[in-house]
Amino acid sequence: MPARRARLLSAPLAFAAVSAVLAAGARCGGGGYDPLATAAARAGRAGNPEASIPPMCYATTAGGANGCWTCHTIGIGPNTLADHELQREYAFSDAARKNPWTNLLEDLSAAAARTSDAEILEYIREDNYAPLREALAARRDYPGYVPDLDLGAGLDEEGFARDGSGFRAVRYKPFPGSFWPTNGSAGDVFLRLPAAFREDASGAPSREVYKLNLALLEAAIASPSPLPREGAAGPADAAAGREVEPVSEILAGFDLDGDGALEPAVTRVVRLPARYAGGAAGVPVRAWLYPRGAELLHSVRYLDPDRPALLAARMKELRYARKVDEPDDWAIARAYEREAEEKDEGQPPFHPGGPEVGLRNAFGWQIQAFIEDEQGRLRLQTAEEHRACMGCHGAVGVTVDHTFSLARKVPGAAGWRHQDLRGMPDVPQAGHAEPEVLTYLRRARGADDYRGNAEMLARFFPGGALDEAEVRRGAPGGDRDLAYLVAPSRERALLLDKAYRALVRMQRFEAGRDVALGPATGILRVVEGESTGLGEAQRVYLDGRAHLAW
Repeated sequence: MPARRARLLSAPLAFAAVSAVLAAGARCGGGGYDPLATAAARAGRAGNPEASIPPMCYATTAGGANGCWTCHTIGIGPNTLADHELQREYAFSDAARKNPWTNLLEDLSAAAARTSDAEILEYIREDNYAPLREALAARRDYPGYVPDLDLGAGLDEEGFARDGSGFRAVRYKPFPGSFWPTNGSAGDVFLRLPAAFREDASGAPSREVYKLNLALLEAAIASPSPLPREGAAGPADAAAGREVEPVSEILAGFDLDGDGALEPAVTRVVRLPARYAGGAAGVPVRAWLYPRGAELLHSVRYLDPDRPALLAARMKELRYARKVDEPDDWAIARAYEREAEEKDEGQPPFHPGGPEVGLRNAFGWQIQAFIEDEQGRLRLQTAEEHRACMGCHGAVGVTVDHTFSLARKVPGAAGWRHQDLRGMPDVPQAGHAEPEVLTYLRRARGADDYRGNAEMLARFFPGGALDEAEVRRGAPGGDRDLAYLVAPSRERALLLDKAYRALVRMQRFEAGRDVALGPATGILRVVEGESTGLGEAQRVYLDGRAHLAW
């Protein structure tokens, strides 16, 4: 079902200024590596006005197959977007009725077959991130995000970047469906809070203060129910709350675990203080909202079947988001009202900004991204390619402050390290009794939105019927884990890598950046009617949540 639209409150950058910056970048590149050149060459092209509608929204719902429930739900907390009706109807504009994501309709198997296993392994094990950092660091005419996380320096035992950048790894449960590794990619996420959150009250750097503030943010974002705040009436539920890594209540100056004493190390937050700690003592803690200045860095990578966490060195994409504004409750509500008004008027989505600084949604997030060029080097995405990011990060009901990863973080210290699905249980979504993967397979009737993942169908749908006992092996108490459920075989991983490499060579990302092994059959070429048929089949669900019941 289509992602809803969003509009920012502030004005866009002047188009002339955008073009000038990118054109200057193209001139500087010469015959060498210029990450800005492609965006410069395509500046001014109108492209697809509905690029924020993702390909999954064109999935067929034949036989009551419903993967739409994962995104389109009732909306919670400050995200009041109740978009569950999009499970029932194709609420597309006329411009969006024809499916633009035609790459999924092509058979890339022949192109993939021309690449040997040795060739693709050599390719995915090359680092294309460090060259991007080097190229952008040398550019004085570029105002956007310069990747400042040194992945080569690595992470310490607590998940902090050793380079002193302030980034920290987040280990999280991937969102169900297309984001599972079995469907094409692996990914990781890093979080950074502004300098004030990393300092004590005197302005001196303090890891303990930073850990405390990260724990407060984790409790604020990842708790399935909003935790009571300082000054709230009545006792907090000591059995509820959020598990966190050991942090100091003495530094917080607040009884986080509700036991009536301030202790040097507690591992549960049942009540939130009014404000963050140390240098950020003036910043309010808000349930399900990030503070201004929070940053998320997310890489989408090829699958390396010989690495335990499947993360290849080569990145398909690098995505960066920064909370540049923190609207109050009134502004958030007004943004949703404006979005509904514009949708009713048939206006296409509008996102201020441009490739060189990223696009902004109506809720304070500025998003910028890079993708491979035909030689596999990371380049700045074009304006149209950037628009493809905006639907999921501003226009669906399931998100928590229009993000996914931190709300799905493994609780406590185990969730502050580099992404790895091994040992992670298939826990239910918040409010659910059944494991999440099992619930998805039941409702979507396949392992992806198009029901085209033949390997997963063979494993978990023998004879066409879901083998629930086999899926439950990855749930809490079972003998397997999430990696067992959603990691591809070596053969499938390499085929997916080869198919995507063929897509990279074509450089037609305006037609999609997802691949299928063989043309996807469970996808609409043209949306003809209004009803999805899910309402008539009584297959609409209102319980989709990003939060998990750990």
